[in-house]
Amino acid sequence: MKSPAFLFILCSLLPLSMSAAAPKLESLILGGGCFWCTEAAYEILPGVKDVVSGYAGGHVPNPTYEQIGTKKTGHAEVIKIDYDPAVVSLEKLLDYFWHVHNPTQVGGQGNDHGPQYRSIILYASPEQKAAAEKSRAKAAQEFRDPITTEIVALEKFWVAEKYHQDYFRLNPNAGYCAYVIAPKVKKLKSQIAAEKAGATKK
Repeated sequence: MKSPAFLFILCSLLPLSMSAAAPKLESLILGGGCFWCTEAAYEILPGVKDVVSGYAGGHVPNPTYEQIGTKKTGHAEVIKIDYDPAVVSLEKLLDYFWHVHNPTQVGGQGNDHGPQYRSIILYASPEQKAAAEKSRAKAAQEFRDPITTEIVALEKFWVAEKYHQDYFRLNPNAGYCAYVIAPKVKKLKSQIAAEKAGATKK
């Protein structure tokens, strides 16, 4: 039988060993139209641990969805992606971005018009800025029209209202979700599966 002192030491070490095993996550903030769409798209990407919808890129503190809709806050609808760099790289997240939306559209995305739906990457470090610029330059070779995506420094990320979070997952049968987001997610899942199958064959 183990002594109480031994059990105490063992239990005190458990949280340390568990935290040491936890992956160190990094974050990336970007926007490509309605955040319901981009959130749903990134949630299916392996290595992504959490996606939060919010607002960034403007001048109004703690904006509301209603304020965003006035087109006067300067903010864009964006998502904050928490990911495990040991599973998915920053370069992969950025390359994926060009397939998630149309980065050549001016003044919106699809039928969503306004500056709040613009294409934007908000970097939090020089490394993210360099990676974003490199990825945009690479993507520009694949599109016929010029890419309109902004690459700007992140000042503040504001979390959107609770009802916007996990919107597609919680409302799959809502009109916008069923007719706009679902087909996009289905296509992206097929692309991810094809890439995984191709990597397995190598």
